[in-house]
Amino acid sequence: MRMVKVIEVIASSDKGFTEAAQNAVSEAAKTVKNIKSIYIEHMNANVENNKIVSYAVNAKISFEIES
Repeated sequence: MRMVKVIEVIASSDKGFTEAAQNAVSEAAKTVKNIKSIYIEHMNANVENNKIVSYAVNAKISFEIES
């Protein structure tokens, strides 16, 4: 039987949402194996002096549990 677990993470980047999502996967991969998917729940950006200075994603990462 195949089992999948889901964790929720928040990651950021100063370059864009795509890099923030990749950072979420890369950081999770340091402690989790068999990552299968990422679901972006929320995206937000911080603004200073009318310019976006950072991007963040709240994501759910799913991974297969080895039996």
